[in-house]
Amino acid sequence: MSAEGPGATEGNASGGVRAALGGLTTRGRSFLAAGIAAAICAYVLGQSDLLRVGLLLAVLPLVCVAVLYRTRYRVAGSRRLSPSRVPAGSEARVHLRMDNVSRLPTGLLMLQDHVPYVLGPRPRFVLDRVEAGGRREVSYRVRSDLRGRYPLGPLQLRLSDPFGMCELTRSFSAFDTLTVIPRTESLPPVRLAGEASGYGDGRQRSLALAGDDDVIPRTYRHGDDLRRVHWRSTARYGELMVRREEQPQRSRCTVLLDTRGAAYQGAGPDSAFEWAVSGAASALVHMLERGFAVRLLTDTGSSVPGEGADGFAGSTQESADSAGLMMDTLAVVDHSDGGGLSRAYDVLRGGNEGLLVAFFGDLDEEQATLAARMRHRSGAAVAFVLDSGTWVTSGAVAGPVDERLRLLRESGWTALAVAPGAPLADLWQQAGHQRTESSSTNGNSGGWT
Repeated sequence: MSAEGPGATEGNASGGVRAALGGLTTRGRSFLAAGIAAAICAYVLGQSDLLRVGLLLAVLPLVCVAVLYRTRYRVAGSRRLSPSRVPAGSEARVHLRMDNVSRLPTGLLMLQDHVPYVLGPRPRFVLDRVEAGGRREVSYRVRSDLRGRYPLGPLQLRLSDPFGMCELTRSFSAFDTLTVIPRTESLPPVRLAGEASGYGDGRQRSLALAGDDDVIPRTYRHGDDLRRVHWRSTARYGELMVRREEQPQRSRCTVLLDTRGAAYQGAGPDSAFEWAVSGAASALVHMLERGFAVRLLTDTGSSVPGEGADGFAGSTQESADSAGLMMDTLAVVDHSDGGGLSRAYDVLRGGNEGLLVAFFGDLDEEQATLAARMRHRSGAAVAFVLDSGTWVTSGAVAGPVDERLRLLRESGWTALAVAPGAPLADLWQQAGHQRTESSSTNGNSGGWT
């Protein structure tokens, strides 16, 4: 929530006075000029009644200025996003609230919030008189088909007095940010090779060492069974420590996103690159829902959620935070200047990387060979290859991409070409069937089923 309290200031006192007098409307300036003219005439002619009229005409707009100038710092504004993170194409609602914290009622209030043009038209609201200590709430909707992070604000408040003598504007300094993440598809449940079976179909466990001397304790967490408290370690470290018992080892999955600018043509929400980003987001969500420890890897070698635990999402409690971090990264990911996949290849250290799901753009012979070698650094590998040229022309996938697919498949990849606009769910299912057929042909029971 963004809020501005009644104690906000804008510039020095002289600047505030000039700004206040600058808020006089044409009517207010006319009254002030008429009052001054009447006062001068009354002084010259010696007419006391005319002087009183002139003073009244001159003082009225000045009183309105003083009241409004004080009132605009006695109005607090706040903004709330619901939700603050939405998929592309979905709507979010922005709630605005104005509180009159003074003892005097306000005049007419006009609200205007600044939003980027991609989110829709600039919202404007007119609020009637707000009583002392009163509150008014309004809301509007924003929507974007383009992922990204969009600032909302500042909120601008315009006040006017009942006589129309003066209008003053106040801008609240706080901003909020709306994060538009990529669209995701619900993927069918397909059994994956290379998983450590940490959840679901089977489990690998890391057994705690037996005996008091071999126990590797950890810090007590809320909800742990008190019967697992290791008192010797507790006395040693000065805080409650519990024994590490059998721990399920989570299956691992790396989602590789090729962001090379040279690998994609076209732009916009229907481009090949946006499909790849959306596909990577869908795969991440699907694998997290299946209980995998997941990380996002790009061709630049950067991984999310980070370097801890080899860059993979940690415990189940951290999965939601890790998913949010990866989605926030995909919301702003853009083309990289790199020309190759070597940095991503270096991150894949060995055969303990689990499942590798890759979304490749255009691959030349050198990059296709390097991608083929990645297969030997993972337990299983699935590749979705986009020929971005066909996305620009809306043609069928053909040409060099067929040769790249053959090279990847010969290296053990389950590789599929992505036609323009193809649903990822269908390709995901197709990859499962392809893996099953390959496993049957090779006599390997481990695979996609």
